[in-house]
Parts: sequence; C-alpha cells; structure tokens
Amino acid sequence: MGICISVASSEIHEAEDCQENVVYLAENIASIGIQRLGSLYSRQGSKGLNQDAAILYQDYGMEGGALCGVFDGHGKNGHIVSNKVRNRLPSLLLSQKNALATMKTSADHKNFQDQVADLKSGSVLSKDLLKWQEACISAFKVMDKEIKLQENLDCSTSGTTAVVVVRQGEDLMIANLGDSRAILGTTTANGIKAVQLSTDLKPGLPSEAERIRSCNGRVLALKEESHIQRVWLPHEDSPGLAMSRAFGDFLLKNHGIIAIPDVFYHHLTPNDQFIVLATDGVWDVLNNSQVASIVMEAESEQAAARAVVEAATASWKKKFPSSKVDDCTVVCLFLQKKQHPSFLPAET
Repeated sequence: MGICISVASSEIHEAEDCQENVVYLAENIASIGIQRLGSLYSRQGSKGLNQDAAILYQDYGMEGGALCGVFDGHGKNGHIVSNKVRNRLPSLLLSQKNALATMKTSADHKNFQDQVADLKSGSVLSKDLLKWQEACISAFKVMDKEIKLQENLDCSTSGTTAVVVVRQGEDLMIANLGDSRAILGTTTANGIKAVQLSTDLKPGLPSEAERIRSCNGRVLALKEESHIQRVWLPHEDSPGLAMSRAFGDFLLKNHGIIAIPDVFYHHLTPNDQFIVLATDGVWDVLNNSQVASIVMEAESEQAAARAVVEAATASWKKKFPSSKVDDCTVVCLFLQKKQHPSFLPAET
C-alpha cells in the first residue's frame, strides 16, 4: 500500500491504488470510470532506501490540464527532501500563478515579460505562459527556502533534482533542476520519434561549470570514475555533487549550485502522443528512442511506466553486472488516446 494526496484537503492518506513513493491525483480519483491520463512506477535499486518520488496530477490548473514530476533525492536525507518537494511544489506553483494572475502589472513584472521569449521558436510567449514561467521560478525559490527552514532536517549535503511538466491546453511548460529528464514521443512517417524536452544539468556542461567556477566551486572527476564530473568545495574534497542544480545541498549554494530551473516550452501538435519523465537511473542505461519505443508498445497507459522501469532494471543488470542498480522512477503522461500499432523507433 502506498500514499495518495486528497485534492480537496491536500493531506496525505493511505490508499490502495498508489505505489510507495508515487502519487496520482485527480478530482474524484476513487470514482468508477475515471479516465486516467497515464501511469507512474518506482522501483528501489540496490543502494538502499528508494530516494525517488513522483507525481501525476490530473486536471491541474484547468479542466484537461496536468502536472507531472519526478524527483531524485540524494544524500542522507534525500528521500525526505524528494517527498517534501513532491507534496508541496504543485500547490506552491499554482498559488504563485494565481497570485500573478490577480496582480497589477508592475514595472518589474512588465520588464520580466518583455525580456522572456520562447526558447524553442524565438517568438514572444503568451501572457499566460509568461505568468507560468515567472510563477515557476518563484515557486522553486520558495520551495528551496522552505527546505532550508525545516527544523531538524539537515540538508547541507542532501537534496533532490526535479523535472516538472505542466500542460495547459495545447501548451507545455517544462521546468528542470538537475539531471532527471523529460522526453516527448511524437509519431512520424517512420514511427515513433523521441524529442528531448529538457537538458541534463550536470557539472560537466560548459555553461554550468563556468557558473560554478565563478563562485569558487570546483568541478572535477575522480580518477576511479573519470566519466563523472562532480562539484566540490573550494578547499575540501567534499561533497562531490554529480549535478549542477538542486533543491537543498546548502553547503554548495554559495559555490554555484542553484535552485533556479531551466524552463522550456512546447506547443502540442496532433502527432504528439506522450511525455515521459524519469530519474537518471533510467537514462543511464536506456536512450530516448528506446524509452519512447517501450511506451508506444506498452499494453496500456497503465502499464507503460512499469514497462520502462522493468526494462531499465534489466539493462542495469546486463550492462553493469558488478554495479549497484540505481533507483528507477518513471511518469508517463498520454496526450492522445493510446495507439497500439507496432512502431519502430525513429532517429532522434
């Protein structure tokens, strides 16, 4: 038995239709015949406690809207942080958005709007999308501050990543903090194509490394794991964080680690079939096209997330038989009624 959150009360309670660490929210979720938009699944790795968390919130912000997110905790209290963010961020984001919708346009707010353009098309965004972006950046900052102010919770070297997708009508807003990832599955003449919606924010990314080093943080890899760039304190070989942005990790917040998300947009087309969000335990062993193909070929919307996790777990054991398997968590949000023909993955 896992946990769910009541939409009416926002209180966590036991429910039989949820898996531990993942939450599916919807109006009248217990009603017979409710059409679910997707699925979530999380599996503990072999490193210890499962520190992942995930959410799929149906009818978020508007009828037919949705929010989905995955959160990958790390450090001693990472599991606590990922769950707190999962439970708090959706309502915090919505409250920030509602506050912006009612406020008068100040000079600072207008300046913010004038400066923001669509990251993909270069076109000016609608006022509603601008408000979502501003609300998102504000909500992430408030969320990080709330974590810092938690009593009896040491987050100096604990934290969580976050990748969140909000659907409002035919528009998607993607907010990313860290190295979890979101992809879009869209159909083409050659089959299903995977389009990456977020950038993996790792310390080795040149722009991220530049920011960290400008704050006197160090970015380097250990000899025994030369393929993994980590963030270290200026004069100490700790803590060695393998991502460049996160909630928490306050020991490094003065040395380049930030809680400001990258925000992207996508306008949906009739060919866009689904979104997949997953923690890095999945992306370490499966590529975008493989994941999109697994989801497309799944028996149903409800089976899709578990199918990806099971494929990732099997791949871990095959590719890295002597390594500990990472926690793997997936959210699948379907944008159309699931199709069932057999597609081959197209080139990304």
